[in-house]
Amino acid sequence: MGPERLTDFLGRWRLTRRIDDARAGVEGRLAGVAEFRAAGTGLLCEERGRLTYAGQPPLEAFRTYLWRQDGAGRIAVDHADGRPFHSFALGAVAEADHTCAPDFYRVRYDFADWPRWRATWRVSGPRKDYVSITDYARDDGPG
Repeated sequence: MGPERLTDFLGRWRLTRRIDDARAGVEGRLAGVAEFRAAGTGLLCEERGRLTYAGQPPLEAFRTYLWRQDGAGRIAVDHADGRPFHSFALGAVAEADHTCAPDFYRVRYDFADWPRWRATWRVSGPRKDYVSITDYARDDGPG
């Protein structure tokens, strides 16, 4: 059974991400944390971690999204500046699309092993061709 409401995401999550970039022919890895905390009527999600690509120095990565309840059983995810990104229905598996012309983003959330979960992004278009797989697991420890 997956999450039932937005507040089920509250807290700190360990995350690991693999990015397979077919266009560049490289694989990236990110290890870090995602923190969901109350912000207004929703949750602020801040992800941060260390991103590595073979043969390149590691980078510190950071991104922020706003998650909010979007009707009964739906979550809307917005960019940090409030621009809409995508929305999905809560359940064991959820999918959503986002067009950022000229590229197309499709996400599949897998909550079947909740509170462990996965987000798989497939991004395609004239500028991008990659798959990003992120695994999340509760991290209630210090840090």
